[in-house]
Parts: sequence; structure tokens; C-alpha cells
Amino acid sequence: MNQKERMLAGLPYKPWLDGLSEERLENKKRVYEFNRLSPEAVEEQDRLIREILGKTGDSVHIEAPFHCDYGYNIEVGENFFANFNLTILDVSTVQIGKNAQIGPNVSIYTAGHPVHPDSRNSGYEYGIPVTIGDNVWIGGNVIILPGVTIGNNAVIGAGSVVTKDIPDSVIAAGDPCRIIREITEADRDFYFKERKFDVDDYRG
Repeated sequence: MNQKERMLAGLPYKPWLDGLSEERLENKKRVYEFNRLSPEAVEEQDRLIREILGKTGDSVHIEAPFHCDYGYNIEVGENFFANFNLTILDVSTVQIGKNAQIGPNVSIYTAGHPVHPDSRNSGYEYGIPVTIGDNVWIGGNVIILPGVTIGNNAVIGAGSVVTKDIPDSVIAAGDPCRIIREITEADRDFYFKERKFDVDDYRG
């Protein structure tokens, strides 16, 4: 098993061997090109982001700047939106469902290092997948750590550090991120705290 195969299998691997450095460099070139495009170059943005990511739906929009390691380990569903400065360390897979909304300065990490300094100084690192369900809203400045699964319809509050799995249909926030409450039918008519919609076309 070479180092890329070890990386994708979730085993300790050395990231400078077996062509991994070269793959990261090629992706950095694509990401650099994407990040320096004019805001008016919508078609070119769309073409490049589909070259960078492993899988996308018909509608995908990522505001520049955007950063990732390999790109091909990232899969996003239909109607994906990410605001400025999304960083994904995708040494393992990152799977995101449909209708995701990601706030600015969000970081998703699949990469990690051994805790003991001798093991860490050996150069070995690892990647553990991150999975995010459908209809998830991730607030600004959220950090998602390796191995986390976030369920469908969840909301992650701004500034959270997500260290453990989050179930479906809850609001969760904090450092470490904790469940605040469930999302219920009563939430449908409110757009912010106690403020009700003043229009009728918000119901899906």
C-alpha cells in the first residue's frame, strides 16, 4: 500500500511521498487561478470549481478566496453555497449534502497529527472523513474537526468548534459544540429570534 492509498484508507501516512506533494501543487495552481478571477467571470468560476471539487450538483457557488488540499476528496450536493474564506483540509473525504449554506471563515479539517511529540515528529499524519447532511446551515467562523458527522437540517452557531457528531434537526453551538435545542414546526414562521415573516412565500 503506497502513501496515497494509506491516506485514503485513514491510516498514518507521509504526505510528501508517492506523488502527494505533486498532487497538492497541481491543486494549488487551480485554486490560485480560481481565487484571482474577476467577480464578473461567473462562467470561468463555475468551470474551475468543478475541476477542483470531486463531485458537485448542478448549482454550486463558492465565494473567493477558497482553499483546499486536494479538491478531489470534496463532494457537495445540489444548491451548495459557501461564503468567503472556506478552508477544507481534504486529505480524507468531505461529503456535504444538498442545500448547504456555509458562512464566512469556516474551516473543515479531516487532517490530524499524533498527540505524542515523538510520533508527531516522525512526519506521519492521518485523515478521518467529515460528513455533513442535507439542508445544513453552518455559521461563520465554525471549525469542524476530523471524523465529525453533522445530521440533516442542523444549524451550527457561529464560532462553534464541532468535535463530536451532531444529530438531525437541532441547533448546536459553542466550544465545544453542544446541542442547544431541537428545530420544530414552530420555528417555521420566524426569520430571526422573535421576528415573524411579513410575507407568505417563505414556506417550501
